[in-house]
Amino acid sequence: MNKKAFFIIASTMFISMLGMGIVTPFLPIYADKLGASPLEIGLVQAGFSISNLFSLPFVGRLSDRLGRKVFLCIGLTVLAMASLGFIWASSPAQLILMRLFQGLGASAHMPIAQAYLGDITPEGVEGKWMGYFNTVLFGGIGGGPLVGGVLNDLFNIDTTFLVMAALNAGGLIATLIFLQEYPRKTAPREHSSIIDPLRSRIIRGVFAYRMTVGFGTSTFMAFIPLFADLRLGLSTSLIGLLLAVRMPVSLMQSYTGRLADRYDRRLLVVASGALTVIFSALLPASTGFWALLAIYALVVFGQALGMPAAAAYVVEEGRTYGMGASMTTLTMAAQAGNSIGPVLLGGVANVLGLESAFYFAAGFMFLGTLVFLWLVGQRRAVPSHK
Repeated sequence: MNKKAFFIIASTMFISMLGMGIVTPFLPIYADKLGASPLEIGLVQAGFSISNLFSLPFVGRLSDRLGRKVFLCIGLTVLAMASLGFIWASSPAQLILMRLFQGLGASAHMPIAQAYLGDITPEGVEGKWMGYFNTVLFGGIGGGPLVGGVLNDLFNIDTTFLVMAALNAGGLIATLIFLQEYPRKTAPREHSSIIDPLRSRIIRGVFAYRMTVGFGTSTFMAFIPLFADLRLGLSTSLIGLLLAVRMPVSLMQSYTGRLADRYDRRLLVVASGALTVIFSALLPASTGFWALLAIYALVVFGQALGMPAAAAYVVEEGRTYGMGASMTTLTMAAQAGNSIGPVLLGGVANVLGLESAFYFAAGFMFLGTLVFLWLVGQRRAVPSHK
């Protein structure tokens, strides 16, 4: 493993995710103050993923051909510009437009960073290094809300947008100066199609699992802040602290990633799905800050158990189907869930009430885990060496 390259790519990813985490959880509250309906709030949350979803197949395969660094730089540039664009937005429609633009930048950054990591990861330790990377990824996302909540309470939401722009600009500068191109793991000619990774039952199974986890995660990011604000009356600082629980819990992925190199990855993913479903369904039963914090922490723990194992499956398959295409397929799964979840469950919440969104999210995650179990079958995918 090239540890210097890992440090650089992980550091720039942390900066980028911290920037997005600072403001994203508060967009639903911001949209609500601009007069958005629950459905429009869902579209604000999903706009990022909708544009991300449509651009991902092309970006992944192009990065296999043209190199990773150029796409990483383009992505960070667009993310910084979109951050400033949020200051201009003054209506739900304009917020949705900026989220669409932000999604284009993310599609050129996060999955390509994962593909870069896949290029430099030795065989047999995929879970370990994907676990470390996911720790950084979710640590940034988890730490962002706490920083954003404090900034919003001390100043205003425009300050959070400016800080987000500055962080992405800093990541861009670090990428330009310090990150070097690395030999890419590309697909052989017979596996050169954009959709070719989906021929793998393993990737299709991981796709189903990751899509429904994304479905639930995006729903929680859209509606937990509203639930905490409207039902429990929490301040934005407390909401930020609540969502920041992702950071310490996600640090466990440095450990669960190593488990994925030693034990049955299939079992880890199924256990992850079961825990996430159970505690997601319990979220609406929360009667105060501490109860909501504890239950949400258990949801995140469930995700942390299975995510490195799922990513390790895809790294293995990426050596056959192309690392860029395979890792963007994994990200497409997450963004498919992220784009469908808030919109669909925003409509459900319009009709059945806010709490119903959590129950439906749990149901979809249950189905995704069942599909994973069926497609992956008995394959353990445990490497032959550690």
